[in-house]
Amino acid sequence: MGILNDIFGNGNADEIQGETREEIKDQTNTAVDDAKLLLRKEELNIEKDRVQTGEVELSKEIIEEQRTVDIPVMREEIVIERRVLNNEATDSPITNEETIRIPVSQETVTVDKYTVVTGEVLAHKNIVEDTKHIDETLRHEEARVNKYGNPDVIENVTDQQLQ
Repeated sequence: MGILNDIFGNGNADEIQGETREEIKDQTNTAVDDAKLLLRKEELNIEKDRVQTGEVELSKEIIEEQRTVDIPVMREEIVIERRVLNNEATDSPITNEETIRIPVSQETVTVDKYTVVTGEVLAHKNIVEDTKHIDETLRHEEARVNKYGNPDVIENVTDQQLQ
């Protein structure tokens, strides 16, 4: 592979016009007039995936508390007064039939519970955009031309080669 190594250096398995160096050497032992070395480089292919990082659950908890309230209420009571009289004379006979009824009342307390809305909890998501810093080493191939002796070499650069 002497001439090819002189032209292209010591790369391994570089393509030369669609054939490998060994194939060209096997076909002919003469010098190659035209040869092509393909150069390669690495580029980044970055993809983003959405992953779940957690969740928020909104729920309600019932809290019970004991409440003591003092409510003023009214009730009636009967006061019995006894008086001693000075044995006054009367025309009324003694009987069991005389009765006096006095109604007695009081206020009662009825407790009802009812529900009221005291507030609300709202939840929504905000989209926050950050920048993720990526450090990655990319490799690319460059051609090396080694000259042995005093050959005349003219290098031309075309647009296709700059890609």
